[in-house]
Amino acid sequence: MKRIFAACLAVSCCTSAFTARADEPSFTLAQALERAGATSPAIESGAAGVLAAQAARSVAGLRPNPELNIQTENVAGSGDYRGFRSAETTAQVTLPLELGGKRPARVALANAQQDRAQIEQAVIVADLRLAVTQAYVTAVSAAERASVAQRQVAIAAEALRAAQARVRAGRASPLEAQRAELAHLNAQATQEQAERLANVARANLGRLIGGPVAGTLDLRWFETLAVAGPVDRAAVSDMLTARAAALDVATADAQVRLAGAQRVPDLQLFAGPRRLSGSNDTAMLMGINIPLQIFDNGGAAQAQARAERQRADATRRMTEIQLDQAIASADAEVANAEIAARIASGPALAAAQEAARIARIGYREGRFGQIDLIEAERALLDTRMAAIDALATYHDASARRDRLVAPASLFAKD
Repeated sequence: MKRIFAACLAVSCCTSAFTARADEPSFTLAQALERAGATSPAIESGAAGVLAAQAARSVAGLRPNPELNIQTENVAGSGDYRGFRSAETTAQVTLPLELGGKRPARVALANAQQDRAQIEQAVIVADLRLAVTQAYVTAVSAAERASVAQRQVAIAAEALRAAQARVRAGRASPLEAQRAELAHLNAQATQEQAERLANVARANLGRLIGGPVAGTLDLRWFETLAVAGPVDRAAVSDMLTARAAALDVATADAQVRLAGAQRVPDLQLFAGPRRLSGSNDTAMLMGINIPLQIFDNGGAAQAQARAERQRADATRRMTEIQLDQAIASADAEVANAEIAARIASGPALAAAQEAARIARIGYREGRFGQIDLIEAERALLDTRMAAIDALATYHDASARRDRLVAPASLFAKD
């Protein structure tokens, strides 16, 4: 997946060390998608489905096999028919004749099913891309939460040292040192929990792409928000979900055609030599088998196929309506998430950082109380976490929208 270079970087919620780490070589989303495409069992499943449909297309084009029937009559009886003296042996070849265009109808159905299998393969690929993207977003956001928690431990440790110094200087009561120590312990616990969740998210991403994730994740991509503007998309009818529903209709059409062809009875021509053991003569046997469609003339099967076709067409129209509604909702969700991410990682974060900086300076100089410092630090932590959550929500919403609007042509193969 190509990165969007024409984008606005959100205001960083990290220190200079954090920015330096973002510039290091990282394991990108494109690399994760590439690895998943090469190793995922889902891809193998989709490819096997296409191969099966191609084989079914070959089978549909074959003519019915002839039959060879050898039978012996008038044997093992009594009198003149004792033993094989009066045996009549016939070697008969039966040739089925398909009428009504059954073979072209079978081929048309197999072609439709093959097209449907190819779209199903594309759907599998699109779903895998979505799953990998969501796992990547979860992993990078969890890593950022762990990083914020780690910095919060350092901030809490500094606050603890400042409180202890104030207590030793007689400028504050021992209660302040106790509060600072409790905040430090809580920060350490939060860090341990965040690191554990980050390790789990990273391991889950590795399981999905078929191997461990090496290096840091792409923070620059995570912080990038796409520039809002008009979106050039394929028509709803050309999107993967709608295209799959349309091919279901095409398959149902082919089923109707095949059901109509099957109403025409097939003939069987047979011929072969018959040897008469009693006179040692040979004669030819020829004939034709004509089915009598007395109880089942195929009308019910054709009516069923027509009803299935009607249902497939109704499902297609309903799918397009629902897809259109889902895209509109997804557009609104992405737009709202983009605004929330810009605010949370921009003005809101800057304000919280400035408030915390002022509170630290004021606390060290004795102008602010410890409660003011604790509240400012808590607000900064909450804002940093909210910024990460907002970015994760934005990327998740974008990935789900991309899956909705994915055109079938994007996955077409030569």
